[in-house]
Amino acid sequence: MATTFMSAAEIESFLADNDIKYVLAQFVDIHGVAKTKSVPASHLMDVVEKGAGFAGFAVWGLGIQPHGPDFMARGDLSSISVVPWQPGYARVVCDGYVNGQQHPYDSRVALKHQLKRLDARGWTLNTGLEPEFSLFKRNEDGSIGMVDDTDTLIKPCYDYKGLSRSRAFLEKFVDSLQKVGMDVYQIDHEDANGQFEINYTYSDALTSADRLTFVRMAAGEIANDMGMICSFMPKPAADRTGSGMHFHLSIADQKGRNLFGDDSDRNGMGLSKMAYHFCAGLLHHARALCAISAPTINSYKRLVVGGTASGSTWAPAFVCYGNNNRSAMVRVPYGRLEFRLPDSGCNPYLVHAAIIAAGLDGIERELDPGLPLNENLYTMTLDQIREKGIGILPQNLGEAVDALEADKVLVDAIGKEIMGEFINIKRNEWIEYSRHVSDWEVQRYIEFF
Repeated sequence: MATTFMSAAEIESFLADNDIKYVLAQFVDIHGVAKTKSVPASHLMDVVEKGAGFAGFAVWGLGIQPHGPDFMARGDLSSISVVPWQPGYARVVCDGYVNGQQHPYDSRVALKHQLKRLDARGWTLNTGLEPEFSLFKRNEDGSIGMVDDTDTLIKPCYDYKGLSRSRAFLEKFVDSLQKVGMDVYQIDHEDANGQFEINYTYSDALTSADRLTFVRMAAGEIANDMGMICSFMPKPAADRTGSGMHFHLSIADQKGRNLFGDDSDRNGMGLSKMAYHFCAGLLHHARALCAISAPTINSYKRLVVGGTASGSTWAPAFVCYGNNNRSAMVRVPYGRLEFRLPDSGCNPYLVHAAIIAAGLDGIERELDPGLPLNENLYTMTLDQIREKGIGILPQNLGEAVDALEADKVLVDAIGKEIMGEFINIKRNEWIEYSRHVSDWEVQRYIEFF
């Protein structure tokens, strides 16, 4: 049974006060896509105690065949909230169970297993996620176009007009997040046309993953209601920056003290020895982390070595870290780490689990990240990068999946079952893409010979 933080009276009051008629029993598939069943509010406790039943074979990555047992999604009452854009509905986040046991193919369950490793040390991983997304519309001919036809600047980042002309969507979106207790403190126009980012206060890792799922649910449905498409696709346009989702990381002790912080850091970045070891773990496992953090074919159009129309991709292609260096894989805002590899299409539960596994490996083995690199990597040639001994991240999904499969430490820590499923699905995705004949190929080669 899920850990309960509400009494029966409090549950009844919550449902009545918010006029809740249905509860969405929600979990995610291996891609991080929200899946739900709509449950009459009178049966909420059935979901908490027994679970909502799903045919597991119908969902990506649950490792269940058509003749297998049901996947039971058991609600975690600590996660229950209203669904502001859907009056009369609430959401409860669920953990997967099969035959009465936590299901190892469920990504929220996988994250919880990694969190137990931190709990045993009295530590809490706090994370602040920065999701980026783009707004589009479907034209009459079926093509995809910009919602705001006037958003055409070459360097549109922070542009007032671009932000103002999408304010109707942004205001409804932020209002929905605020109504469930998310402290949104900044919204900005990003570096691609039609691209935006929201910033909200950090939380513990599990809450962060739950919230990111809610953010994508809210953005998608509010945009749809307004005749728009809100896309978390990593790289919608070849000549524009992609949509990342930077993870700000710190570990706190039981008194809430930041164990990553140390004002005596001789590098002037405010990092403790623990933070350096954790950072080294991220760097050591970078190529395997890439498959989980950048999990689609399209992700590697964002992680390219090169520039965009605005002058920079703002995405890491190189395995290094630096003080406020946005061209590095790990940036160091004073006293914490910013992991810049993940994109907005990732599964936040798996990324968090992988971050913990890699970081703890760095701490346990006291790995050394070397000296920080505070140079603009975007201006360096590949020969210069290699001369400095800097690794290059995988440049396609196939290469990244190979690196993940070879990283036994990461695979074993996160779970052989879910990682085996993930690797199999992603390898097939790469094979399917590799066999696809694109318009570019036809145009280039149809009469080439």
